[in-house]
Amino acid sequence: MQIDTLKQLALDALDELKARDVTQLDVAKLTDVTDLMIIASGTSTRHVSALAQNLVERAKQEGYRPHGVEGGDNADWVLVDLGDVLVHVMLPEARALYDLERLWADLPSDAETLERTELS
Repeated sequence: MQIDTLKQLALDALDELKARDVTQLDVAKLTDVTDLMIIASGTSTRHVSALAQNLVERAKQEGYRPHGVEGGDNADWVLVDLGDVLVHVMLPEARALYDLERLWADLPSDAETLERTELS
């Protein structure tokens, strides 16, 4: 399955350059945009950029073309869109501020939203 391959590719690329606090969020039931989000921290803007660039290069080597990359040099947050897998590489300060893990954990799934609508 492609998502498993993309996930492992991303995790390996992040691990190769010593990303910190890598977290995986299964968001398939929460959004149609992607199935999996990976969030990782870098120690500096240079590290964040290097982690994202390494991921992009590894994806291309394996025949996957990223749909897009947002952020870049001197960024405290870089997003790499691999389609079924979105990878957020952030400085710890930005990660704490935006708290994506809590944001996505607090969203109701489509099934929960449907149940609430039917009960109303």
